[in-house]
Amino acid sequence: MTATRTIDPRTVGAGRRWAMLVASTLAQAASAVMVHGPAFLIPTLHREGMSLPEAGLVAAAPSVGMMLALVAWGWVTDRRGERFVLLTGLTGAALAGLASVLVDGLAPLVVTLVLGGAAAASTNAASGRVVVGWFPPERRGLAMGFRQMSQPIGVGIAAVSIAVVADEHGVSAALWVPTIAAVAVLGLVAAVVLDPPRPARTAESADNPYRGSRYVARIHGVSVLLVVPQFVVWTFALVWLVQGRGWSPAAAGTLVGVAQVAGALGRMGAGYLSDVVGSRLRPLRWVALAAAATMALLGLAVGLELSVAVLLLVIATMVTVADNGLAFTAIAERAGPFWSGRALGLQNTAQYLAASAVPPLAGLTVTHAGYAAAFALAAIFPVVAAPLVPVDAERPLS
Repeated sequence: MTATRTIDPRTVGAGRRWAMLVASTLAQAASAVMVHGPAFLIPTLHREGMSLPEAGLVAAAPSVGMMLALVAWGWVTDRRGERFVLLTGLTGAALAGLASVLVDGLAPLVVTLVLGGAAAASTNAASGRVVVGWFPPERRGLAMGFRQMSQPIGVGIAAVSIAVVADEHGVSAALWVPTIAAVAVLGLVAAVVLDPPRPARTAESADNPYRGSRYVARIHGVSVLLVVPQFVVWTFALVWLVQGRGWSPAAAGTLVGVAQVAGALGRMGAGYLSDVVGSRLRPLRWVALAAAATMALLGLAVGLELSVAVLLLVIATMVTVADNGLAFTAIAERAGPFWSGRALGLQNTAQYLAASAVPPLAGLTVTHAGYAAAFALAAIFPVVAAPLVPVDAERPLS
């Protein structure tokens, strides 16, 4: 496993760049299977005698590991390179997944899943740097939007496979899914991913992007605010369709799946738009305003029991995730090759911390004020975020 592979960038054609994009996207998708997959074990764990709080602990364990390791992996990416981090992290995820299959008991299972999440966190910073490093500015937004499709892909794979395997063959069998995913992607990464070229390390090229400027920190803050409507919709879309609209779980799940596909395409569309207009942050502000309007209209339609609320739910699912790739690309471009790993690690950590608080707080709102209030109140956060987007401080794409 080598730390770097020096290569003349002029010898790397468009086909190889897109192959690296696909590999890094699938690496991130495998990470999503590892981190989000255990949530689909809850019904089987509960049926086999585990209490719901204990099953919830199992489901949350990989996310805890990821949050603890994101910044550290970012630091390693800045120091050792993207290829090294991807290979090391995926290897660790596969070993942790294998351990989770073999252990018995709640505590050992939680520990192995924490380690799996920590190892899977490697893909967050490193795969993003592969995109930024190998694609020119006028293609980078689209490429990062493609890469940001990885989370819905991973969650979809986990939803389709893990719950079914667990139901038919047990928890241990289901835990082979993230393990095999990590191994499969590890081979692809080893075959095609190269470290992107970096300039010589100088005081200017390795300058701390947080020193003397609030540009990156403001993007972190904007992204945290925009997480709120995203996770309100993700958490309560299905249950509102079942409880509030009387849909069957199968029909509601199908619509949520379609909405996730729309969200993935929305991320690509937002990235392409940023390439066309030559700005990451102007589209980011537009997305924030669109999210505010959509969530407010959704809350109103739900409160009035209008049939258009279902369509607005799909639109909200698409709009509220469209900011992710824009923010990631803007941070990586400003932080540069020697700081982007840590900056993206901080970005993800802040978003995960905010996302973990959304379901219980929004749940309290639903309990005491209803779904309409929860959706409408979520519109406040993108309203606050829009003027905080540092559009005026953005530099020309280069």
